[in-house]
Amino acid sequence: MRTNQKKKLQSHDAGETTDLQDSTLGPEQQGTIISRFGQHADVETDGGHLARCNIRRNIKSLVTGDKVIVRLALTSESGASRIEGIVEAVHPRHSQLSRPDLYDGVKIIASNIDQILIVTSVKPAFTTQIIDRYLVAAEDTGIQPVIILNKVDLITPEDAPEIDAALERYQSIGYQVYRVSSITGEGVEQLHALMDGKVSVFVGQSGVGKSSMINAMMPDAELLTGDISQNSGLGQHTTTTAKLLHIATGGDLIDSPGVREFALWHLPADRVGWCFIEFRDYLGTCKFRDCKHLNDPGCSITEAFKAGEITEDRYNNYHRIIASLDEQRHARHFRAGPDE
Repeated sequence: MRTNQKKKLQSHDAGETTDLQDSTLGPEQQGTIISRFGQHADVETDGGHLARCNIRRNIKSLVTGDKVIVRLALTSESGASRIEGIVEAVHPRHSQLSRPDLYDGVKIIASNIDQILIVTSVKPAFTTQIIDRYLVAAEDTGIQPVIILNKVDLITPEDAPEIDAALERYQSIGYQVYRVSSITGEGVEQLHALMDGKVSVFVGQSGVGKSSMINAMMPDAELLTGDISQNSGLGQHTTTTAKLLHIATGGDLIDSPGVREFALWHLPADRVGWCFIEFRDYLGTCKFRDCKHLNDPGCSITEAFKAGEITEDRYNNYHRIIASLDEQRHARHFRAGPDE
């Protein structure tokens, strides 16, 4: 089946038309998956037409952002939920975003993403531990991560020095950091420039304001927003299905369901270390090959930390992640749900 799908792609790239002996379908067209619903998908053709389509059984994986070959029906039936065509084949992905899934192992969420925008905020709480978990996940995918601090209008004079210092530490090791308020509009223009010409995805815990930020940038998106629960301090989940949205000022955004706690149990410890980018120059230079980078003699990571080359925050967060891996692998338990 995969061979047939590959042949379809090759023949289409060569300008040929595959004859499926189906007189009800028109010629093959290029398209993009806007959203996936079970055995159906909403596909936008290069001509700008949006059609709900069936998916060929030989296609084993199809997610929002995929570039596909689609054939539309020559005549369409009336009705808002009518099926207008068939997704024939999927082009190779240049990137894909995945997360651990309790039942499916590592589950692909979306594809062909250029950058991951890691959203944090001062409410419900600002914590570098969560930022570093998302950075590890982003580095593992090979997709460029960018840190977004939302709700900057809520920063108090007491909290400002600690937050400023933390963000400066990320900038010092090469990460882009943006400050945004969807209430005042601060930083929104800079985000538009950042996202122009790229496919982006927002990730972050519930309550950090991802949906409100999208609404500030794209008023026509009409996404639901959720206030932080007064009782628990956790955001109310509202987004339910991954969808690709076009930004009027340029670029695309994939609004995707997220996870409250970003589990990393599928990553081996050495991969987690590599995903801390400032560790890379020291990895492989420790005295012992099975070095845990903690109290081991001759540990290059620990020596770099003591010399001030690695910050205390990042060093401690690395060990917190490593300590959580065995527990997560054993339980295979993480809280997953629709995004805010």
